[in-house]
Amino acid sequence: MITAYLYENRRLTIQELNTKDDIPEGTLWLDLYKPEDDEREWLSNFTVEEVPEEEDINEIEASARFYQNRDGLHINSLFPQRVGQDVRGVNISFNLRKNFLLTIREEDVGLVRLLRNYLRLGRLKVATPQELFLEFFTLKVDYLSDLIEDVYTVLENMAEEVFESEELDDVFKLITLQEDSNGKIRLSLLDTQRSLRYMQRYYRGKMSDEEMKDIREMLADIESLMPHSQFIFDKLNFLMDAAMGFTGLQQNRIIKIFSVAAVVFLPPTLIASSYGMNFHDMPELSWTLGYPMAIAMMLASAVGTYFFFKRKRWL
Repeated sequence: MITAYLYENRRLTIQELNTKDDIPEGTLWLDLYKPEDDEREWLSNFTVEEVPEEEDINEIEASARFYQNRDGLHINSLFPQRVGQDVRGVNISFNLRKNFLLTIREEDVGLVRLLRNYLRLGRLKVATPQELFLEFFTLKVDYLSDLIEDVYTVLENMAEEVFESEELDDVFKLITLQEDSNGKIRLSLLDTQRSLRYMQRYYRGKMSDEEMKDIREMLADIESLMPHSQFIFDKLNFLMDAAMGFTGLQQNRIIKIFSVAAVVFLPPTLIASSYGMNFHDMPELSWTLGYPMAIAMMLASAVGTYFFFKRKRWL
């Protein structure tokens, strides 16, 4: 799907294009969502270099993610995407040209919808493709900050469950899920940092002082978020160790009950074994009160062992 966004005086005009159309004059943003082969071929008519494929967008090498050619600046950036309780990373290809910003993506991204809504409501003041590009990254950094706050909230509730819950299976699953989410958040922060530093280093001659200031502020925000991400990793490790410790304590309590039960019944078992011997000369065998006496001895030994453990506070 090809969508052209024309934005002037805080008024947004959206045009759906097909492969027979030209790029409208005054287009600020051209977005290709899940482009088909014929749409990629259409784009090649307006592109000097080769149109990137999905595999190219997902490359991790710096030379494939940040570069410049005759079509302008190319940056492939990892954007966070909340899916239920999980966080996924989705790569978007940006091509910053002189007249418009080109984006190519294979998945629907919430921040793209948010930016489009802001443009529709006139909440953004953008006049150039560069300003629009920086708005993308501003929203991304803000969203990453919100995701970190969400993880903090989950960890606070999780800490109470670790100390109060008897069944910790769900806690272990939640810890694993939050660790994975925090890892993807941190990866997205690092990717954003690399993208902005590339622009700061190799594209600064084409940017205004105000735009360079915005980049510096975003980099400062990212630097401030990094320790929070590391703290979350440490907190998750602590909660995992705590949950494992409580699991061990619960298992020890169960083993302790079985051990005490075995020791309590050991003296009665010894008495019963003694009188279960088949020797001919055993005085108590012919005694009328022999059986009641053996039962009484077994009960007394079991009760005595129990109260001995109780007195020692082993129970």
